[in-house]
Amino acid sequence: NYIIGAGGKRIRPLLTLAMAKLCGYSGKRHLNLAAVIEFIHTATLLHDDVVDNSNKRRGKKTANYIWGNKSSILVGDFLLSKAFRILVDDGSLKCIDIISKVSEKISFGEVKQLVSIGNLSLSEPEYLDIINCKTAKLFSAACQLSGEISEISEGKKKALSDFGTYLGISYQIIDDTLDYFSNEKSSGKEIGNDFKEHKMTLPLILTFKRSNNKEKNYLDFLIKKKKINKDDLSWIVEKMTKYDVEKDCLQKAKHFSLMAKDSIGLFNLNYDKEKILRLVDFLVHRET
Repeated sequence: NYIIGAGGKRIRPLLTLAMAKLCGYSGKRHLNLAAVIEFIHTATLLHDDVVDNSNKRRGKKTANYIWGNKSSILVGDFLLSKAFRILVDDGSLKCIDIISKVSEKISFGEVKQLVSIGNLSLSEPEYLDIINCKTAKLFSAACQLSGEISEISEGKKKALSDFGTYLGISYQIIDDTLDYFSNEKSSGKEIGNDFKEHKMTLPLILTFKRSNNKEKNYLDFLIKKKKINKDDLSWIVEKMTKYDVEKDCLQKAKHFSLMAKDSIGLFNLNYDKEKILRLVDFLVHRET
């Protein structure tokens, strides 16, 4: 109840429901499959907060902060098990295959991110590969499930998969950018958390790439510090502003959002598609 009450946009299960409508699906299987997506996402958040030692999410204290790491890990495991139980009851081997593959990719992406901690030489393509695994793959799976239960062509199924991938990448770039430039009160997250955890996200990658040698050396010093203070964070944001990092990150996110829109060009423009296109715009221009 605490986790559900914490809120959230529920974007991933919403995509499953929306894509089912776009495909003209008239049954009820998409409801349980949307729940599968949300269970998996919630499980990854519970586990992530333990790994990152996070104290706040969505403006509330994290489950691991209140009940401890053991409870968070076990509840996360329960949600993953419940998701696969629902999939077995649904009976589609293809849907099980989609979710098992995405579960593997999410874990792989998290491990790759863990290995890249504090690595200032991480390239933009390497970063995109990480967020493709840890975020975009679940967006893609959310869309793919609707394609599998609907009688649509393989080309349209591929279009749904691509849409989710590009939207997921765009979403994560926005998320990583807001970590430095949003308001903590409205976002519900601690600002600068990624830098405090020495995570290499696109804003930091671009800042390091564009910095002069003196700034690079100081960044290297900061990324190795055990504890980042407000002055350190202010210095980082100042350099990001100096090199137009926020603008360029948002532009990159917009680029992937346009690719997402183009991906579903095979589908006729109607009320349901218009709502999906508006959802893309909402996610790109959000402030939390």
